[in-house]
Amino acid sequence: MAATQEFIAHVQSGLNTLARCWKLTRKDGWVRGFTDHDADLVFDGVTFAADTGLTAQALMQTTGLSIDNTEAVGALSDASVREADIAAGRFDGAEVEAWLGNWANTDERLLQFRGSLGEITRAGGGFRAELLGLADALNQPQGRVYQTACGAVLGDARCRFDRDTPGYTEEIAVVSFRDGVHVELDGATTQPDRWFERGRLRVVDGAAKGLVGAIKNDAGGPSTRKIELWQSLRADLAVGDLVRIEAGCDKRAETCREKFDNILNFRGFPNVPGEDRLLSVPVRGRTVDSTGGNAK
Repeated sequence: MAATQEFIAHVQSGLNTLARCWKLTRKDGWVRGFTDHDADLVFDGVTFAADTGLTAQALMQTTGLSIDNTEAVGALSDASVREADIAAGRFDGAEVEAWLGNWANTDERLLQFRGSLGEITRAGGGFRAELLGLADALNQPQGRVYQTACGAVLGDARCRFDRDTPGYTEEIAVVSFRDGVHVELDGATTQPDRWFERGRLRVVDGAAKGLVGAIKNDAGGPSTRKIELWQSLRADLAVGDLVRIEAGCDKRAETCREKFDNILNFRGFPNVPGEDRLLSVPVRGRTVDSTGGNAK
């Protein structure tokens, strides 16, 4: 939002009523506003709370493709930013907007920064969050990799597989949860062992609602199913909490064809020669396939 002539005149007057405001939007839809003014401010349908203790350091803005970075510092508060939510990763990648405005007339304001939250650290009852500008998204590898495995993510726009297809997802209640990674689920499913390996576990309700974990191991049983996650869920699950487990894909062409019947959307190069092929030498009476293995 560009500064209006009225706002510019107000800043240049020398006798101004300026305040800074920050708006946080998490990926789960949670939206909160903060301000360094001594009273709450409201604009764009968001109330910017004054009692949060949130402040920001100087913003470094540059021209070109350089990344704009700054930091936000605040006190942990149950009414706004809770330590448990930070530990659970709920603020990871949250969208940030920073405004400079006239607290006497909030229609007069300037959008100074837009980006996302980077690294968040906690100490002494407060937090320090790195703010990453929009140009940070350009600092990522782009393009496809020439490899045998599929480069798509199961269910994304390139894969096009519907994760909600019957048989590929289950919603089951939690029986036990330990060490942050071991989840035992109530009731046997119709799918074989390892069906959900490399898939996702998404918490449907309870204190950890919305959190997602990657499934490392999956073992069925006569009355329960045992799931092990690659990393801690960063929040506790209670007995009876409902979770959704989704089938996993190991990125092989055979899996795409036989498990998901989705080979037309396979995004890998299964016939690319491997290292064995590059190092192999001709042998009389033996043929090899394009990857270096023995031909059938």
